[in-house]
Amino acid sequence: MLLSCGNPTSVIQQLASDDTLSGVVAYDIVFYRSDSGVVQVELRAPMMVRQGDDSSYLEFPQGFHASVFDKYHRLASEISADYGLSHSYPKMVEARGHVGVENQQNGQSMYSEKLYWYQDTKMIYTRSKVRIVMPDKDITGDSLVTTEGFEEYTIYNGQATFEVEDE
Repeated sequence: MLLSCGNPTSVIQQLASDDTLSGVVAYDIVFYRSDSGVVQVELRAPMMVRQGDDSSYLEFPQGFHASVFDKYHRLASEISADYGLSHSYPKMVEARGHVGVENQQNGQSMYSEKLYWYQDTKMIYTRSKVRIVMPDKDITGDSLVTTEGFEEYTIYNGQATFEVEDE
């Protein structure tokens, strides 16, 4: 006597072709973004998560640190936060929790609880309270639009503290 059981061929092909990974978790990652072989951004994170088949975003639940380089490969600015979410379209990083941006070339720093960094346009936006610290002044406001390297910025509902020399 001979017995057998089986599944239809279409079911077997479907099972064989499906990706069985529901997500990817990577630890101690270093990610580089370059243009024509020149590194523009180096992103480091203790943990990166990609859930399911949707690769349109990467999550950094334990925070991240990004270094942005100028065209001469000099460190221009650094961005760090307690949590990050990187979207592939548009190329945008959402940073939350103790967000800090430091311009290494002019000594300016920006602090907020949340910001959006659009990599294609090299612009940073926040609608959260913001503080900008410069060597000679301290500015606060409730929102901000700035270039990636803080060359130009607009702060809304701002207040400033700065030193004035007496004559």
